[in-house]
Amino acid sequence: MGNILLISENNELIDRFKTLFDRKTYNLNSCCTSTSLFDSIEVEAPDVFVIDENIQMIDILSTVKKIKSRLENSQILLITAGHNVDKELSSMVSGFIFPEYDDNFIVTTVNNDIKIKENLDKLSIRNNDMAESLYRLNVLYNTSSQFAGTLNSKELLTYMTEGLDKSLSFDLTCIISFGFENEPVLIINSLYDLSEELVNALKFRAVLNYKTLFESRDIPFEIDDRNLKIIKNIKNPNEKFTFSIFQYDNMFAPIDLGDEFFGCIEIFKNKPFSTDDAAYFQTLVRQVSLPLKSAGLYKKIIEKNQELEKLERVKSNFISIVSHELRTPLTPIKNALSILSSGRCGDLGENAVKFVDMAKRNVTNLTNIINDILDINKIEAGKMVFNYKTMNIHSVIENVKNNFDCVAKEHLIDFHTEEQASLPDIYADAQRLEQVLTNLVSNAIKFTPQGKKVVIRSELKNADDIVISDSFKNDAGVLSGDYVLISVRDEGIGIKQENILKAFDMFTQIENSLTRKVGGTGLGLPIAKQLIKAHKGAIWCESEENKGSNFYVALPVVSENVQGKSIQKEFV
Repeated sequence: MGNILLISENNELIDRFKTLFDRKTYNLNSCCTSTSLFDSIEVEAPDVFVIDENIQMIDILSTVKKIKSRLENSQILLITAGHNVDKELSSMVSGFIFPEYDDNFIVTTVNNDIKIKENLDKLSIRNNDMAESLYRLNVLYNTSSQFAGTLNSKELLTYMTEGLDKSLSFDLTCIISFGFENEPVLIINSLYDLSEELVNALKFRAVLNYKTLFESRDIPFEIDDRNLKIIKNIKNPNEKFTFSIFQYDNMFAPIDLGDEFFGCIEIFKNKPFSTDDAAYFQTLVRQVSLPLKSAGLYKKIIEKNQELEKLERVKSNFISIVSHELRTPLTPIKNALSILSSGRCGDLGENAVKFVDMAKRNVTNLTNIINDILDINKIEAGKMVFNYKTMNIHSVIENVKNNFDCVAKEHLIDFHTEEQASLPDIYADAQRLEQVLTNLVSNAIKFTPQGKKVVIRSELKNADDIVISDSFKNDAGVLSGDYVLISVRDEGIGIKQENILKAFDMFTQIENSLTRKVGGTGLGLPIAKQLIKAHKGAIWCESEENKGSNFYVALPVVSENVQGKSIQKEFV
């Protein structure tokens, strides 16, 4: 059943829609004020909003903006005579209904928007679930790889804590360890600072938890909360936890392996842990126990590595299966849009054609997200195919500019280009370069506030005149000769200096892992890095927190011996 909200003061129009959308098949409500509109949203979010442009009691543009900010996937149709429709409003609604439309066409239009809404919701859920699963699999793999690289107990416990932080976003952990000091220690990793009284309470609790593990057997080490050494790692010392931390959800586990005991860990979080959280927590704690063994347990470490290789295969299969499932709902959306644009449902007006085409482009963008996930798999397997040919970067920049003009306008961002005329040709795959620039511009717009600028710039530079920050000199390699230098500059939130390199690591979120406000799998920049590497170029970033970022791409100017050639090549 589709939920429809008609926003109108016209009783004749309301009666017409009540007749068209029978309550056995649809849930149709109507309202004529902002208060009743947003009250309706709180009760049950509509799938489709139908707004009468002649309504006097609300400001349509501001109302549409509020709806978009609250319900990203909901569809908005505007009933209009087609005269002097506000451009900004036109760019925000999903379609138009003209009064002269016959009843069947109106029902078909609303039904199509209901289906689009349903498919977007499914796609969002599946994409979020897939991103979270892939992110955790990668964290698990990377953390376990770190375990295998050291037998230092302190480093191993640090790696375990970082892995839990990235995947579970805990507020506080308490770890009793016997492995790297001459005496037992309590390691406290906390989001906020702790008073001395709270530290003493945590010590007492940790000792009790430890002793509870050995109620029916001998305690391996005698410890006392009065002389237990404390190591504190505080992320935000300007704020403090209170005793309410003991009301948070928590998980506890021993760190042991058979008869060998290495310590115990308790983790606190303000939000409830899920079943998957508990399984991941137990898995990671068990994994840190393996490398804490001596070199005599090397065989078991090898067996664990084989298990991780199986996890990698599972991840690869998971990507293939889920990517297929994500593609499936896009097909009916594409078909519906094709039917509309073909005229089989009736002739579309000029504006209607424009917005159907816009919807098609957005479906293509969703497909590109799926392709990004598949691309990283191909890159990891060394099977990425390139179609190199002599080309000019102007065409790529122009395509990216055209694709993002509407998006930038919707975000009220000044988006323009500053290109040097008559740039020399490069030897490249145009599609892959457009993929790189699309990612950079998309990120720039996403992290740039309204009223600010995003600029694409291109120029010819000799390697001697290109300045690469020290952080990227190893990755960029040694540049020699002439390069076409492209930059994407924004005035957004910027990146902390210590996080700039992390931005190019797979599945890494640049912002604090405790918030993860910005979604996504973290694959765009790693893919861009590998694609530019395949072009024998370099990519790097300069950024300052709260002042914006500047991403650079340097591509070598075409040499005479490749003029006119076109080659397909796998990336290794």
